[in-house]
Amino acid sequence: MKKHLLVASLTIFAVHIALIKQTLAATLTTSSEVTLYAAGSLRGALSEVASAFTDEFGIPVKTEFASSGSLKDRLLAGEKADVFASADLGNAMILNQNNLSGEVETFARNPIYAIAAPEVSLTTENLLDKFLNPDIKLGISKPISDPLGDYGVEVFRKAEQISPGSFAQLNAKAVILSGTLPPERNSPGGSIVYYLQDINKADIYLVYYTSALSAQQISPSLQIVELPDSLKVQADYGLTVLKSASPGGSQLANYILSPTGQKILAKYGFNSPKSVPEPQGVGGVLLSLSVAFALQRKLVAGKQQKVQVSDRS
Repeated sequence: MKKHLLVASLTIFAVHIALIKQTLAATLTTSSEVTLYAAGSLRGALSEVASAFTDEFGIPVKTEFASSGSLKDRLLAGEKADVFASADLGNAMILNQNNLSGEVETFARNPIYAIAAPEVSLTTENLLDKFLNPDIKLGISKPISDPLGDYGVEVFRKAEQISPGSFAQLNAKAVILSGTLPPERNSPGGSIVYYLQDINKADIYLVYYTSALSAQQISPSLQIVELPDSLKVQADYGLTVLKSASPGGSQLANYILSPTGQKILAKYGFNSPKSVPEPQGVGGVLLSLSVAFALQRKLVAGKQQKVQVSDRS
């Protein structure tokens, strides 16, 4: 009888130990999970970085990809994330200025290119003429909420310096390309193919170079065209760790900045800059001014934005 009671007790004890281990494991997994909010143009690259990070450190990463402006607004409204990777410096700097995150570091660069349907016959040399042609539909992303739209407006402003009156013409004809995408087109490259070829909402689209590469992999007939020197615009991507982040947040950010993370980003076409240093001497002052300008542009964009692009098909 005592022997049976001992066996029963040991069995119950073993079950309790197993349950405790399972609960502990689940708790550790939940507490160590890292949430990454990132610009949509980073979907492919940072998904791979996140997977490699999990494989190396055993820390799962939950990713959320959307326009940088909308993600920044969600974080300001109280949503929780550990790391924010923006397609510009301004949105990340706003979180820093609101005491929600640490310093902002430039972790990638991505030039703006034009991508066009083949029948446009777009080249670097004829690019501005094609942009201004009233019979050619020129698409940009939504300014303010999406940095890609802001970069498009910057191209328009550069065009004004070359040919006075160009800004007004481009402003009047530009078509905002935004909205819900079909699931099969919900990717940086897929969205371009959708707007240019699936629904023909634009003939030319100002996009990130990396997204253009992805689109051409889906549809090889699309033409990727470099902007002329006078119109060139480059996107600086900002990375920041939220102050409420778990220890894994800083670890993931460092991994993105590491040679391994940068190698993966380069595979997708991103350029790898050095982190933003502390201001030192004249160079540091100029750097501080450029970062401050990026922040100021975001803070006042809603008041100063003069672009009234159409939303026509």
